Amino acid sequence: MYIILVYDVGEKRVQKVHKLLKKYLNWVQNSVFEGELTDGKFEEMKIELNKRMNTEEDSTIIYSLGSLKYTGREIIGVEKNLTGNLL
Repeated sequence: MYIILVYDVGEKRVQKVHKLLKKYLNWVQNSVFEGELTDGKFEEMKIELNKRMNTEEDSTIIYSLGSLKYTGREIIGVEKNLTGNLL
């Protein structure tokens, strides 16, 4: 499945969350990641992410797409991360 993940976490946890997500997804912009994951890796990532978040202060939104067939991606302005496999 294809994942788009956005997060807003406390300043103390930003670096840890960012480092964790880079293991699973491609960093595309501040607090935004995307990429293809198996169901198993998706569940593993969510478990690790939950350990690093304070669920009373932090927020993560995960969009999961079963298919990229009807999706598009457009960048206006500077692309933050020029490496990685993106749409």
